[in-house]
Amino acid sequence: MATTAEKNLNQIWVDAMADMRSTLGEKTFNTWLSKLGLIELDEKRLRLSAPSNFVRDNVVSRFADSIIKILNSYGCAVDSLDIEVYDGNNADTSKNSKKFNSRLPQDEFDNFKNISVLDKRFTFKNFVVGKPNEFAYAAALRVAESVSTSFNPLFLYGGVGLGKTHLMHAIAWYIIENHPQKKVIYISAEKFMYLFIKSLRFKDAMSFKEMFRNVDVLMIDDVQFIGGKDTTQEEFFHTFNDLVDNNRQVVLSADKSPSDLDGVENRLKSRLGWGLVADIHPANYELRLGILQSKVKRHKTKIPDKVLEFLAMKITSNIRELEGALNRIVAHATLVGRSITIDVAQEVLADLLRANEKFITIDVIQRRVCEFFGVKLSDLNSAKRHKSLAMARHVAMYLCKELTTKSFPDIGRSFGGKDHSTVIHAVKRVKEYATNDGSFAINLEILTKSLES
Repeated sequence: MATTAEKNLNQIWVDAMADMRSTLGEKTFNTWLSKLGLIELDEKRLRLSAPSNFVRDNVVSRFADSIIKILNSYGCAVDSLDIEVYDGNNADTSKNSKKFNSRLPQDEFDNFKNISVLDKRFTFKNFVVGKPNEFAYAAALRVAESVSTSFNPLFLYGGVGLGKTHLMHAIAWYIIENHPQKKVIYISAEKFMYLFIKSLRFKDAMSFKEMFRNVDVLMIDDVQFIGGKDTTQEEFFHTFNDLVDNNRQVVLSADKSPSDLDGVENRLKSRLGWGLVADIHPANYELRLGILQSKVKRHKTKIPDKVLEFLAMKITSNIRELEGALNRIVAHATLVGRSITIDVAQEVLADLLRANEKFITIDVIQRRVCEFFGVKLSDLNSAKRHKSLAMARHVAMYLCKELTTKSFPDIGRSFGGKDHSTVIHAVKRVKEYATNDGSFAINLEILTKSLES
């Protein structure tokens, strides 16, 4: 029977790991520290187990000092950390070592049977819908609302930070709130693989099968990570078949469509495409602006529309970076007390803006202007002359002259073979509009700053 002192030390270890999870973030913690096992903790020494030399070496080099520091903050005087590789065959001969359980710890599974892993912000209500994501949104909502399995599986795919995880969480929240009797599991593919491998190590594959094959809805995020993992794919293949055969809903996400997943067996690719495949395209200017306007409502700080428009035009990589940029500007304004302007935004976000900068060419300018004015590139370079299109063409020609070293004839040739005099006229008209129309001048400033390197 464990002594009171041993129980206290064990609790310290649990609390310390909770602190590390909070400090490092869920992904880093799950990748490295969640794989560690506690062998021994006394007042001076910490002994842990790791599943491989690779994990051990990374933990020692990257996290050892942080682990010791946190333990010491709980009153321990630990000054050394030893990590032993446990491959399932080597026996621990230390007298003070705790025996490894012969069964995979139940709390490994219980962590994914509750809603603690779901982000409360990620609901359908908080998802901003636009043309790039409206199909994926509609498909996700249909699956969440359906009593039976309407599309099985639902496969969402798209680039980083475009809203896949948001929709996955939204589906889970909707089902939990409206169909509480249903068993829902949301898990990353990486964690799925980790639990499967750990179940093999503990020779307790049955617990793993019971967990994942007795649910009503199984949701696995970033399924591309099982590519090249043959053993995990085999188990996932059978789990998938079992759930679908029993009319249990499966929802998956990845960065590519099923047919394009690298290292995934063809038989599994075909099954992933059985149901409904919905892609999420990169957000366009209107959607990025809509998301910013939605997010800014949560902040008490006043942010001018022209700053939001500048951010929507400038930060195009993904929504996650866009939201991060907004948070940084709000934090800066709150802490420093400066008014938020485009110049302040450029100063605060200098590193992020540099990362999003592209080499300015006529093609880049044309596409950016088309996006801003909502016109087609083919029309911009055509002979069409209606008012809104002519204005977009004039602005694009003006920016090409201001932001590139191209001559008037070169610019004209890039706009469907226009004469150089047409470009000169366009530049003159834009300057006149900017002088006489304040609203036009602001939009021109936003476009210019979004293109400047």
